[in-house]
Amino acid sequence: MKTCPALRPLLEAVRACAVCAPHLPHGTRPVLQADARARILVAGQAPGRKVHASGVPFDDASGDRLRQWMGLDRDRFYDPALVAILPMGFCFPGSGPAGDRPPRPECAPLWREQLLQALPRIRLTLVIGQYALAWHLPQLAHGGVTAAVHAWRDAAPAVLPLPHPSPRNNRWLAANPWFEQTVVPALRDQVDRLLTGD
Repeated sequence: MKTCPALRPLLEAVRACAVCAPHLPHGTRPVLQADARARILVAGQAPGRKVHASGVPFDDASGDRLRQWMGLDRDRFYDPALVAILPMGFCFPGSGPAGDRPPRPECAPLWREQLLQALPRIRLTLVIGQYALAWHLPQLAHGGVTAAVHAWRDAAPAVLPLPHPSPRNNRWLAANPWFEQTVVPALRDQVDRLLTGD
């Protein structure tokens, strides 16, 4: 897929970025997907170990669940003309005592606004996890992810807060069945409308 002329050099600059290199135990490997024609933006946290190894965003169990929530197969999910994927940090930050470390704080201020401005057709932003929530929905972030997801209608239809689709969140999903009963069907409907419309 071709990208627009304004976006192409920006993506090349992001993929060559080494600003955080001294803080990344596994080295730099920015992982993202973008095309100026994309209608949906997935705003995640940061790549995990498996995604760092493959270089493909959400190429893991989290991605399987996210695609299931969205009602998309891999071909449509990985079509950058349909779906842009911009985590808050583009490189794997390494592992900590309770999972992966947070996204590097340098990344979003350096690149995010430029990239968002180069994606003029985005109609739905999926906000995944607390760091993306703080950036994209600061008015809902103060109560945490669960409260923000409960209040999903307040941001609809342009933005939808989601819990992280990681298997680490199985307990949360079991404790909050309303999410898969109410939010997931609404998400699928909106994705379908956006991607099968004009």
